[in-house]
Amino acid sequence: MAALFVGTQSFSQEIEDKKGIVAKNAELVKVQDGFEFTEGPAVNRFGDVFFTDQPNNRIHKWNALSNEVSVFKENAGRSNGMYFLLDGTLVAAADNKNELWAFDTDGNHEVWVTAFKGKKLNGPNDLWVRPKGGIYFTDPLYPRAYWEGRTKESEQTGQNVYFLSADRTELFAVAEDLVQPNGIVGTPDSKYLYVSDIGAKKTYKYEVREDGYLINKELFCEMGSDGMTIDERGNVYLTGKGVTVFNKNGEQIAHIPVPAAWTANVVFGSLDRKTLFITASDAVYTLQMKNRGVW
Repeated sequence: MAALFVGTQSFSQEIEDKKGIVAKNAELVKVQDGFEFTEGPAVNRFGDVFFTDQPNNRIHKWNALSNEVSVFKENAGRSNGMYFLLDGTLVAAADNKNELWAFDTDGNHEVWVTAFKGKKLNGPNDLWVRPKGGIYFTDPLYPRAYWEGRTKESEQTGQNVYFLSADRTELFAVAEDLVQPNGIVGTPDSKYLYVSDIGAKKTYKYEVREDGYLINKELFCEMGSDGMTIDERGNVYLTGKGVTVFNKNGEQIAHIPVPAAWTANVVFGSLDRKTLFITASDAVYTLQMKNRGVW
């Protein structure tokens, strides 16, 4: 497929880094621009990052070795948030018809979720695959101009977080008291899940039960987020106005400014998982880090 790579550009901006999590002398690098709105970065086992240009209905691939961007999939179901399974399946929150899709390595897809209790979902937005199995996803309501055959009102009773069992036989709500859940990420030991309620400008931390249900909700920080990721030390990366990093106690330890109107999402890429890959409006960026991401 045709490459879209056009070069890189560095940005020397003042990065607030209280704990030294950014690599020494590292600068934010613009990898590619010319998109409409980038989202949903997901890293495969080779360190390549797949991301969406949601308004243009495409999924792109950033090659971690060549630093080149190419088109992976056209007509991608208006995919938003994405995440890889260990077998290479790419799961996507496809809000063209308010579904969950799964892509194989050739870009062929199948639909995994079409509704909840016989009614359309609001529009799956972001997701996290639990290492022990199962998928958590957020379902906020963002009415889309491209929706056909449905109203712009919610068919669900609220904007919730759902859990899909590993065998895909069970789908149930696990958080039903949020204003507008969006970003979501869990810890690699499957014990905790972070959910951003962007509508309330807060992020919460939950304990994860073996059966997928969430318990012991607690406020993590007074900030909402579009997309989220986590590193090996348990630091949580929130997005919106640049990237803001909190330690596991909910204390802000870093802020990474990004020259874009909105920073939508973030993930750790490259084989060593030390490249922070940032999707921000019409462009994607990288920044070298000391800490590794988890996958």
